[in-house]
Formats: sequence, structure tokens, C-alpha cells
Amino acid sequence: MSPSIPAIVKIILFFSTWVVLWLPAAIVLAIALKWHPPQPLGNKKLPLLASLYLIVPFILWATSSLENTSFANWGWDWQPAVLMSLLRGLGLGIISLVILFSLQLTAGWIELQKSEISTETGETIINFPASILKPSTLVTLLLAVWISATEELIFRGCLQNLLQQDYSILTAGAIASFIFAIAHLIWAAKETIPQLPGLWLMGVVLTLARTADNGSLGLAIGLHAGWIWGITTVDTERVINQTNKVPEWITGIAAKPLAGAAGILLLLATAAVLLLI
Repeated sequence: MSPSIPAIVKIILFFSTWVVLWLPAAIVLAIALKWHPPQPLGNKKLPLLASLYLIVPFILWATSSLENTSFANWGWDWQPAVLMSLLRGLGLGIISLVILFSLQLTAGWIELQKSEISTETGETIINFPASILKPSTLVTLLLAVWISATEELIFRGCLQNLLQQDYSILTAGAIASFIFAIAHLIWAAKETIPQLPGLWLMGVVLTLARTADNGSLGLAIGLHAGWIWGITTVDTERVINQTNKVPEWITGIAAKPLAGAAGILLLLATAAVLLLI
């Protein structure tokens, strides 16, 4: 596109094209799944999300062609270094969540779900590893990597670079993170609204991850995937319970870490680690 076209206009065209191409598939899927707004999506979210994200490679390819650029300039290529950064980010994301939940367990703000009954003693016991290490959670990990790679290529890659045509890297990151946060409203607006500040800060931290990784998206993708996998697994497997010893705005409104002070502190601590890399 012409450099004279404002970056914001290019982004509006990007999302408008994406939505227009997705709507036919979304309508067909909604009819097949017998879902219509404002019903909660529940387990119907994944097919709709998949149909939306399967279009992304074509939209990004068209955008890169119009901008006369490449995915490598957006931070993604198939070099081994990107994969290694991804694995480091994945480890950092998972470790950060382990620290977050461990501190809350120690403080008594949350407790592990009692998930098994011992046949010998009849005593209820906690089987935390069995709740985490099973095939379904490994599938969740693969989905987390796919979703994270898609979102990072869009928001920290394509949009970040487009915005940097008109703005500084900090301003561009802040705007891209705002769009990233608002975009989550499409799936569950009521649950997402309390998470908006956390989602925005998460986007900023992931922008910092790209900067710390010398412009590569590997670290950001891994970090993003680690957080998605960890939070989704804890939520779906009901690994922990709130003890209600502190207000939920500390641990997370509706058990969503990004909607609480503890989750915000996790993001700030991660940003501090990235600044030291």
C-alpha cells in the first residue's frame, strides 16, 4: 500500500477484510452448532475460532504482498533460532505461572482441588500431576502454540510494523496491545471486560519480548503459549479452588488471573525479567 495511507486506515482495512471473509464460514458453523448470540459459546468456541484463524495466513500473505515486505520482517522465519526462542518463552511462561500459583497456595489464597479417593484408606487425596499430565492437556498445549503463533504474527508482527510507519515503537506497541485486548471481546464480552487492563498489559509485555528477542517473534509466541496453556489447563481441569480469604480482585475476578492484582504483578515481573535478558 502507499506510504501516504495512515497506518490506522490500513489496520481497519485488514480487520474489515478478515471479518468479511470469515462471516460466511461463521454463519454456516453457527447454524451447524445451533448457536446464536447472545448464547454463551462454551465448547462451541473452538470451531469458530479455528475457522477464523485458518483465514489468517491468506490475509497476512496478501498484506505482506501489498506492503512489499515479508513474514521475516514481521519477526517470523523458519530458522532454528526462532524455535529455540519459542521454547525458552514457553518455559518462562509456564515457570511464571508455577511461581504465581505457588505463592498464592503458600499464602492460602487458593487450594489444590482434591481429585481422588484412596481405595485403601478412603481418604480424599490430591493428585495434581494426574490432572495436568494427560493427553487432553498435551492437545491443549499444541492448540496454545497455534493460537499464540497466529496472534503474535498478527498483533506483534504485522500490526506492530504497520503502526511503526506512523508512530514510535512504544506508541505502536501500546496501540497494537489495545486492539489485541479489545479483540477478545468478540468471544465473551462479560468475562473479558474485567480482563481488559490485564490483556493490554500482556500485549505490551509481549511487545517487549519481541524487542528483547532482537525483533523475532519466537520468545513472544512461546511466552504467550505458556500462559494460554497453563491458565486454560488450570481452569478446565479445575486444579485449584479459591479460598475466598482475600477479595477476588486480588486473585482474579471470576478466577481469571488477568482480572486480578496477582496476574498484573506476574506480567510486571515478567517484563522485568525480559528487560534483563
